[in-house]
Amino acid sequence: MPTVTTAARLHFGFQNLSLAHERLYGGVGLALDEPRLIVDAQRAETIQCDDAAAEPYVRRVVDALDVPGAAVSVEERFPRHVGLGSGTQLSLATLIAVVRAYDRTADARTLAPQLGRGGRSGIGVAAFETGGFVVDGGHPTERFTAEPPAEGDWDVPPVLAHHDVPSHWRFVVVVPDTDPGQSGTEEDQSMRQAVERADPGIADEISTLLTRRLLPAIATRDHSDFGHAAARLGRLNGAWYADEQGGVYRPPAGSLVDSLSSVPVISGAGQSSWGPTVWGLTTADHEPEAREAGVLALDEAGVEGTVRVVAPRNTGASLTE
Repeated sequence: MPTVTTAARLHFGFQNLSLAHERLYGGVGLALDEPRLIVDAQRAETIQCDDAAAEPYVRRVVDALDVPGAAVSVEERFPRHVGLGSGTQLSLATLIAVVRAYDRTADARTLAPQLGRGGRSGIGVAAFETGGFVVDGGHPTERFTAEPPAEGDWDVPPVLAHHDVPSHWRFVVVVPDTDPGQSGTEEDQSMRQAVERADPGIADEISTLLTRRLLPAIATRDHSDFGHAAARLGRLNGAWYADEQGGVYRPPAGSLVDSLSSVPVISGAGQSSWGPTVWGLTTADHEPEAREAGVLALDEAGVEGTVRVVAPRNTGASLTE
């Protein structure tokens, strides 16, 4: 039975939301080793799926393959709509598991648009393919205006830069128990409004930040400069989204970011995607202090939640048969 294992990703932000520039979006993010998603599949005469979120993807894949059905089980999952990229990982893991159940092959990047993925950011697809730190090239602005193309009528953004993340880096990942982040139609509407009024000057500042700080930091394995540069990129993105999410960070992420940022062993903190997940960068030597800082941040914000300290993932999804 084919089994696909993949995991979460952090999305630090986009390079550009302004229609004044030639390329729109351009994601920046990296793959985590946890939390994980495990999907397996078998041939079947009908569609059988034990996960409501996965079932639409099973149907699309079965239709694309022109096969009678598939029995899909999600053995391990992570929270949806919290900023960890569960949708893309679930769709692609389902795709590969079903394809292999029928002894066929498929390219996740090529088929991702048919599953509704890669329409803005390419980070989730790249994380599934190779893991690591990724910068994608976005989409042509003339095609991706405030109104994007019809679903599936796009190519996944190309990977412009890919680096392995040092294995001793650790990310404290704090997920508060609060309303989920935006997705679906709500996310589309918020993105459209943000794009329509985006300040192009912010994109210029991000371009400088990316080329002069973030990329050199990952290339030289400087975790402190990388963390603070990624945090700055997130704050700049927040200026674009402030009207849509209630501030530079969506509540209570701002309080969590401030709390983590004040801890000496944490080098930079920010919100992943639409949140509410917040991240902070530390090293393996400081895992206990980083975990304690995450718990304290939740306590100071007056919310419950989960805290993990996780390693980066420098490989793509795995397949066992």
